Amino acid sequence: MATQRQSDRKPALSELAQTGDFIGRHIGPDAAERKAMLKALGVGSLDKLVDQAVPGTIRETERMPLGAPMGEQQALDALRGLADQNRTAKSLIGLGFHNTITPPVIQRNVLENPGWYTAYTPYQPEISQGRLEALLNYQQMVIDLTGMELANASLLDESTAAAEAMSMMQRVSKSKSKRFLVDANAHPQTIAVMRTRAEPLGLQLQVDDPANFPGQEAFGVLVQYPDTTGAVPDHRKLVETLHAEGTLVAVATDLLALCRLQAPGAWGADVVLGNSQRFGVPLGYGGPHAAFFATHDKFKRNVPGRIIGVSVDSDGNPALRMALQTREQHIRRDKATSNICTAQVLLANMAGLYACWHGPDGLWTIAERVHRLTGILAAGLDALGFTRVNRQFFDTLTVEAGDRAPAILKRALDDHEINLRALDAGRIAVALDETCTPATVDALLQAFAGKAEIGMQAAKMDGKAVDGLPEDLRRGVDYLDHPNFNSVHTETEMMRYLRRLQSKDVALDRSMIPLGSCTMKLNAAAEMQPVSWPEFAQIHPFAPKDQAAGYHKMADDLADKLARMTGFHSVTLQPNSGAQGEYAGLLLIRAYHDSRGQGHRSVVLIPTSAHGTNPASAKMAGYRVQLVDCDDHGNVDVDDLTAKIDQHRDDLAGLMVTYPSTHGVFESAIKDICARVHDAGGQVYMDGANLNALLGVANPGHFGADVAHMNLHKTFCIPHGGGGPGVGPVGVAEHLAPFLPGHPLDPECGGQQAIGPICATPLGSAGILPISWMYVAMMGAEGLTRATEVAILNANYLAHRLSEGYPILYRGAQGRVAHECIVDTRVLRDDCGISVDDVAKRLIDFGYHAPTMSWPVAGALMVEPTESESKAEIDRFCEAMLTIAREAREVQKGTWPQDDNPLVNAPHTLAQVTADSWSHAYSRQVAAYPADHLLQDKYWAPVNRVDNAYGDRHLVCTCPPIEAYREAAE
Repeated sequence: MATQRQSDRKPALSELAQTGDFIGRHIGPDAAERKAMLKALGVGSLDKLVDQAVPGTIRETERMPLGAPMGEQQALDALRGLADQNRTAKSLIGLGFHNTITPPVIQRNVLENPGWYTAYTPYQPEISQGRLEALLNYQQMVIDLTGMELANASLLDESTAAAEAMSMMQRVSKSKSKRFLVDANAHPQTIAVMRTRAEPLGLQLQVDDPANFPGQEAFGVLVQYPDTTGAVPDHRKLVETLHAEGTLVAVATDLLALCRLQAPGAWGADVVLGNSQRFGVPLGYGGPHAAFFATHDKFKRNVPGRIIGVSVDSDGNPALRMALQTREQHIRRDKATSNICTAQVLLANMAGLYACWHGPDGLWTIAERVHRLTGILAAGLDALGFTRVNRQFFDTLTVEAGDRAPAILKRALDDHEINLRALDAGRIAVALDETCTPATVDALLQAFAGKAEIGMQAAKMDGKAVDGLPEDLRRGVDYLDHPNFNSVHTETEMMRYLRRLQSKDVALDRSMIPLGSCTMKLNAAAEMQPVSWPEFAQIHPFAPKDQAAGYHKMADDLADKLARMTGFHSVTLQPNSGAQGEYAGLLLIRAYHDSRGQGHRSVVLIPTSAHGTNPASAKMAGYRVQLVDCDDHGNVDVDDLTAKIDQHRDDLAGLMVTYPSTHGVFESAIKDICARVHDAGGQVYMDGANLNALLGVANPGHFGADVAHMNLHKTFCIPHGGGGPGVGPVGVAEHLAPFLPGHPLDPECGGQQAIGPICATPLGSAGILPISWMYVAMMGAEGLTRATEVAILNANYLAHRLSEGYPILYRGAQGRVAHECIVDTRVLRDDCGISVDDVAKRLIDFGYHAPTMSWPVAGALMVEPTESESKAEIDRFCEAMLTIAREAREVQKGTWPQDDNPLVNAPHTLAQVTADSWSHAYSRQVAAYPADHLLQDKYWAPVNRVDNAYGDRHLVCTCPPIEAYREAAE
């Protein structure tokens, strides 16, 4: 007999609207599970638990000033209304951004596939072999097309990549000069971002014609090839001259152009960089896109960002990993090569897979077709009597239009739905792309001529096309000869290739990813869906702003809500990663001090409990770092803080504090800490990486923070995408609002005394802002507060359960943790000889990604369950951890040998446990199925434990030959 689920009470119509249903779909534990978890903790209610965890001095009692939650369809309809206010004209503006065709097989199987977009940074290589192979494809593609020896696994955008090149070249140069020369015809946003980066580092940025570079003492230069006007300068002799003078050369370029133009590596470039966006990645009003960065092998330890390398596993089979990780910012801190804490993995994978899909001949054909259409346009413009500024070109023409320019621009848009780029002095630039056709060229010629009948037709002008490629810089197909780029050109093969790669990895669609500080929560389908809408995906970042009216309304609404949620006066959405947000916040503090005649304030205090990127960001912003100790409970040592404040009072710029701390606790003295810094004339920067423990229960803008960044890819549901992308908005108190970052191509961007741009585009990675907008709309004040409360509940329940087998290192005054906790596995090392690495690798046999390892405490695990994991999943993870502890005790007792047990041999592959012989001291069953639930759904690691040291000693960051895999299998 069916159970009656509803009472006899007749609900009101408003109760039937299901507007709050998404909250229950996002939050893992239901009411009964929450009750059981609270009972296990000995607490009567969720409110009481939060009161125990969050200091009363900062506990918010007022409801967040947000509206009621929307249902999924209601929110999608509301966002659709905003999207419809955008105008999807064809933008032939260039400036490093182009229309592109995302192959449907890649869009459906990668961009829109949670197996790819919910994966985390491949710190655990054994469960990341699929995306590591895709990233290696990307690196190989960049190396081949640029002609360089080594490439990283992507940066954030072309402009910040250029700034990173400048910084790297200054580090490796033998020159004592502080001057860096920049091509006057580089993209304007790139010049502006480099100015922002140069000033706090004491570098002298000088913009000039490259012809004037020789003879000027400089440590490095940057040239654009092709340049922003479309010209294709021959820099070969220039590079030779500069090298003779001891000057390093960076080249900003375009990957599609390099399919037809000689690689900069062939004529001596030291760094080659640019944006891979036009390789199948949507415009997204500016991002996210993967920037490429390639250089010489001798600079490998100075390269910013991540490098994928080839190593071997414990059986000698080829295995991939992130190489040279000791360069990373959370390890080297203030001595790091950069503060980069991400790579645009999902987008780099798309670009690399685009190259696999088309292959070398396909890319050459696309590039040749774009150039041919540009040549036809050039012939037509010549016939119409226009003067072309650049006689040589790949895909971009700049035309002298004089006082006719406004009318041409208007006709192109009004009559043909085409945006062109207006330069100074009546010049117009036109940049063609792979979506253009002969009809596009006809429309352009009509717009320039001012009449529909122009006496010529592009489809019949092939023989009249102007060849714009310099004779000495032409390139044939001398790239991408690896089989990965020549074997998946049918959709059947590509679909299967993508499935094979995905099956090698663990992502959030498979199991909980309990990484402390990284907040791997649900990325709901309703949040992700709008990212692919053309009205968001196909808008050029420098299209006229009235064509992006819906974008700006959505972004302004999100920024306003972020400000209201955090108690700040204003928010900028420009920073395109959390680390970029840190950097922006510190520059705002710097600008504020300068405005008050206190530019001498140069010391930033950073507790040892702060987020790992903080010291590196402070150094980039031109500050001296002074570390502050923590006490035995993980709190900032207020006595040490006071002493450091007194020591640096006259020079104190501010404090960087992560709240709650990376130790997983709420600092009970946070208000007092902020007050002490303010009394000394400093500012308080709060790292918002752990905002998931604050929303609705405490307010940074109220307890003393002057500025904070907010990771939208953590608290606000933008997925990590394999290790990026990210958005790091910055919220500021009113006195810092005038300094919010501006942009040279958007005079309305930023405050009245704006600092320079942080990244290439005014809204940063605007294309993924709809995800967070949807999350906030569907959760409302009620849902966001509940999410925070349940995040705290889940973490405390997990800490309670794991305390049966492990010490929990830090707790608050009432014995509670925040939204994460640090589990001390060193007891297994000390008692049983089992390392934290052994624990992490054994978790793979249970189908789990390891928590954050050995940071911030060496030999410990930092665990964050998030609010979107159910009690059942948390229990499964806890049982896996407790089973590992029991297995370690068996080693201690001598049941299994120290060098032959399930922990030191983990992970176990399918090939191992099905081999004819099995000589281990434990059974195949113990190796493969340590928990009963694995019988229903078992993940098999594709490789055994990867040898990290071997990979660093024998650095190879290109695709290994297929024979390497064949020989290993034999």
